Amino acid sequence: MLSYLLTGLLVLPLAGALFILITKDDTPGGQSNIRWIALLTTIATMLLSFVAWGRFDPANPAFQLVEDRAWLSETIRFKLGVDGFSMPFIMLTTVLMPFCIVASWVSVEKRVKEYFIAFLVLEALMVGVFAALDLVLFYLFFEAGLIPMFLIIGIWGGKRRIYASFKFFLYTLVGSLLMLVAVMAMYWNAGTTDIPTLLAHKFPQGMQTWLWLAFFASFAVKMPMWPVHTWLPDAHVEAPTAGSVILAAILLKMGGYGFIRFSIPMFPDASLYFAPFVFALSVIAIVYTSLVAMMQEDIKKLIAYSSVAHMGFVTMGLFTLTPQGIQGAMFQMVSHGIVSGALFLCVGVIYDRMHTREIAAYGGLTERMPLYATAFMVFTMANVGLPGTSGFVGEFLTLMGAFRANTWVAFIATSGVILSACYALWLFARVMFGPLQKPELKKILDLSPREVAILAPLVILTIYYGVHPAPVLDAFAASTDALLKSTQAALGAAKTAALVSH
Repeated sequence: MLSYLLTGLLVLPLAGALFILITKDDTPGGQSNIRWIALLTTIATMLLSFVAWGRFDPANPAFQLVEDRAWLSETIRFKLGVDGFSMPFIMLTTVLMPFCIVASWVSVEKRVKEYFIAFLVLEALMVGVFAALDLVLFYLFFEAGLIPMFLIIGIWGGKRRIYASFKFFLYTLVGSLLMLVAVMAMYWNAGTTDIPTLLAHKFPQGMQTWLWLAFFASFAVKMPMWPVHTWLPDAHVEAPTAGSVILAAILLKMGGYGFIRFSIPMFPDASLYFAPFVFALSVIAIVYTSLVAMMQEDIKKLIAYSSVAHMGFVTMGLFTLTPQGIQGAMFQMVSHGIVSGALFLCVGVIYDRMHTREIAAYGGLTERMPLYATAFMVFTMANVGLPGTSGFVGEFLTLMGAFRANTWVAFIATSGVILSACYALWLFARVMFGPLQKPELKKILDLSPREVAILAPLVILTIYYGVHPAPVLDAFAASTDALLKSTQAALGAAKTAALVSH
């Protein structure tokens, strides 16, 4: 069993989904049974991921827990494995999923069976993205994840759910079609789709440019980077609470993971060449979307725009090609997964009570909801990047890396930290402080035991990783060093070849 840990992480959620499919939901207690099956399945998957983490050696940069078996052909194989870049994201996925199930316990009342099946299938596909060691397998998982998310937004979303779901689907699909062309070109050039083999393959410099741009088209939309970010606020606003959590915490990170897994190590010359271009888009995203966030009247939309700004720090850090920048970017993705997911859960708490996300509809909640106000404050401080919270570590390291690469980029990006404090604290003050004037708010209740069980662990993680970030940073360290050594060696070889040819 232990030799098939990663396959187990894929099969368990699918088995749970199949079990739900054959469970009758029109009998007394049927829907309750479905909820419990979904929760127990995600908990079992989480526990299995802890077993995988226990067998994972962070000091070893090579792929571990590798499973390799014939699939479509001898060339295209069903190959799974993890390294320091992928294992933390698998953990993030499996740990957050039970919270999403519990968050949906009361709020989802229609098509309950289909809803939880969609989430369990989505969990399997997300784990597959991070565990795939074959390029075709990665692409299939990467694209298939669109389908359950499309359904989650389109069926259980808000009033404009159809528009938002199709916009999400079309944006991400169009970008990924270019990546499919690049995958075929890489196979024709290297004769394999095996990711470890492709990491060691030297693609011609001219070809690297086109491959990099094709992959960039897909990953930039997924992150999303400015100016292809406009699908995200619509998707967040219309998605149900748990859908927003997964969208912000996991699906956005697939773009960053793609950059670190493919773009930088496989196309180092192109990555160095396009780094100024990525810096420009990153700082525009950080400043522009922070300013847009300050103008929002919908809580979810404000947090969605803040996600785009925070992903700007990630892309900036990755393409500094420095240890601080890359580790900061990876830490920022893990931290943002926890913090942004928690913020959307907080929005869901008051939306379930008031059925509105308008900032103006609230005020003075600290009087009636002290526990909620405390949790919201912790996540707001982390979103701002306050020292002592996990949000500080990633931003600080990415800015250190940016300062080493380009001082102007670091200077402009730092202004984003100030702007994030403006919109996040403004939101917190409007919702939590002031007189409790609105009659409907005077009867609002504080967190229920179920909601405490959801938010309390996330509060602890946010503070713990802010004070003690070593477990996450250590997981990335060996893989980061190996990536930088191979990238520098490739760039050095390219310079030598250029000098010889002249």
